[in-house]
Order: sequence, then structure tokens, then C-alpha cells
Amino acid sequence: MDNKNNGDETHEHPSALQSEGLEFLLSGENKVPFSSLDQGKVTCLFFSANWSRPCQNFMPHLLQLYNTLNKQIEIIFVSLDRDEAAFMESFKQMPWLAAPFDPDARRLLCRRYHIKHIPSFISFSTTTCEEEEEEEEEEEEDVVQLIKDYGVDAFPFDAKTRSQELKAMDESKREEGSLQDLLGSKQRNYLISSHGTKVPISELVGQTIGLYFGAHWCPPCLDFASIHLLETYNELKAASIKFEIVFISSDKDEDGFKTSMSEMPWLGVPYQERSRHDLSRIYNVKEIPSLVILGPDGKELSTNGRAAVTCYGALAFPFTATRMAELETSMRIEGEGLAGEVRDWRHEHELKLDKAMAYVCDGCGQRGRHWVFSCYQCDFDLHPSCVQLKTVYI
Repeated sequence: MDNKNNGDETHEHPSALQSEGLEFLLSGENKVPFSSLDQGKVTCLFFSANWSRPCQNFMPHLLQLYNTLNKQIEIIFVSLDRDEAAFMESFKQMPWLAAPFDPDARRLLCRRYHIKHIPSFISFSTTTCEEEEEEEEEEEEDVVQLIKDYGVDAFPFDAKTRSQELKAMDESKREEGSLQDLLGSKQRNYLISSHGTKVPISELVGQTIGLYFGAHWCPPCLDFASIHLLETYNELKAASIKFEIVFISSDKDEDGFKTSMSEMPWLGVPYQERSRHDLSRIYNVKEIPSLVILGPDGKELSTNGRAAVTCYGALAFPFTATRMAELETSMRIEGEGLAGEVRDWRHEHELKLDKAMAYVCDGCGQRGRHWVFSCYQCDFDLHPSCVQLKTVYI
């Protein structure tokens, strides 16, 4: 990673802030002259406010980045808070510098750097006030997203160039299928089990892998993991099929992650690892629960494994497009051979043929999926094989 300032002489110096009426900066309660800024660091402006939820959501990402790169960057907080008390409430959570609370000065700074939204993040190493407004707005937005997506790898914040480089790296990881690159890091070559033991990533090579993105606070995740995914996992393991699941946590804290892991028989990426976020980005996971299927070669087979497991369970293995097409054809043929409506002697109402991802048969008490005869007036379902006919309607 190239951490050098490009040295372009057209770039503004942070002392340009003085032209907007600022005489000094703040470090805690201390006044700091502009002359004390380290010229060897990349200086950035952070426009934010404590009333803004997007700003609050961005703060953990920025704190992590600053704690890692504080010898290479300096951040100056420009407050858009409503009053000085709110400004101090925001600033006390920040380890970097701040411009004094001055509504007039911040208005001029917002105008100078075309700030139309917050959070906005401006790097003096890559941004000039002479840039076209549209380009600068795009740059500001991209830098915030770049930091959220890539953390310290976003440095040195040249959004257009760096974004292209990082996206190319993501594409390479996805296409090359190296499990160590995907699931590990330079410091870690293992995953953890529900018991806390370390399992080498190399043991997963040659297996079909499901990357399960979920969280304990998410009810749909609990339903999917505890019913459909667990059943599929146990069936495939019992059949000695080479299949493993790796949990990618979206839990809000490590305690939530530990609770999730305690209820799962499979492996997980450690909670503190950045690779959890990287995998969500690499496979474009926008919602949970999600299940991404990797083939034995480590390459992506499907990003919709959740639907495959919910609809077909272990029958969906090995989760290829060909296998899914076979199952869909088989289910269609099965449905064509069933009556559209039936009457079972155990229920007073007519039962109609339907499809369901999951149900419990009121005849045998076992769970079922796919075709089902259901009463639309009552909560009554039967497996097609459990129907005891009274009268049949075609």
C-alpha cells in the first residue's frame, strides 16, 4: 500500500483554513497553532454533527482508521452541531483536532469545499478547492464510503484511483478462490469453532463452503439458521459430504457474536477481524440472512444459497445452477401429478394444493417443504403422501 503524499503543488495547505477566520485549532481544551501541524502527515477535514445518524454510524470506521494511521494522518473536525454544547459533546469522543465552534467560519468552509451532506471527509493531499463542484462532491462521498468499505486500505484517500485499485483486488479474491485470502489475514490462518478452538483454513480446501451472513439480533436469521441451515448441515455431515459453513457475523458486539457461535455447530470468522466486513463487500451482501456458496475450488457458485437451502435443504447440494434446475423440474413434474384440490376425512374444509418453503404436517407431525395441501380457512397442512382421501377433485 502506497502511503506517500503525491506532492502536487496545486493542493491546498491546511493553513488555508486561517483565511476563513480560524486563528487556531483545538486539542482537547488546548489551543493549537496551525504552525504545529506535522507537515509529514496527510491532513483531513471531517465535517460532522452529533445529531446526524450517518455521522454516528461512520465514527467507528473513522476511529479505527485513525488509531491505525495516526502517525500518517491528522484529522480536523469541523462541527455542524447546533450549539457549542453539542459541539463539545461530539468532540469529546474524538482523539483528533477540531476547529473552534464558529458558525460563520464553518459556513465559509462548507462553501469553500462544497459540503452538501454529512459526514464529509476532505483530504488536503487529494482535494483542491479549484476542482469542479460536481467532481468534488463525488470525491467527498466516495471517500466516506471508501473508508467504510475498506478501512485503512482506503489511505491515501484518492477515491477515484484507490477505489478502482481496491475493487480490482476484491475481484481478484473472488475469482482466484484462495480461501486464505478470503477468510484469513496476514496475521491469521485459522477460523474458530463454537468451542473456541482454532481450525486451520487449509482444512477447508476442497470442500463446498457456505458463507453464512447473520446476527443473533435478527429474527429471520435465527429462523433460517436454527431450522433450515442446521438441518441441511446435519444431513450433509451425516452423509459424510464435504461441506462446511463459515459464520460471518453482523452482531452488534462481541457478546452477541459469542451467543451466535454458541448456538451453531459450524465455524466462524473471529469477531474483531476486518475480513468480516470485507466478505460482505466482496460478495455484495446487502441483507441478512444471506448464504454465499463457494465450490470446492473456492470460487463462487451462488450468492442465493439461502433460497436453495430453504426450498430444498440437503437435496440442493452441491448448489450448482444445474442442480437447482434439476430440482425445479422435478418439483414441477411432481406437482403436475397431484390433484388441485382434495378432501381429507380428518378435516372439514377443502384442501388446496400449494407450495411452501416449510410447514408441519398435521397428519404425521413431520416438517415438510414444497408441495402441500392446505386449508385456506384454518391452519391445517398435509404432506401429499399423508392425504387420506374422502373425495377427490381434479
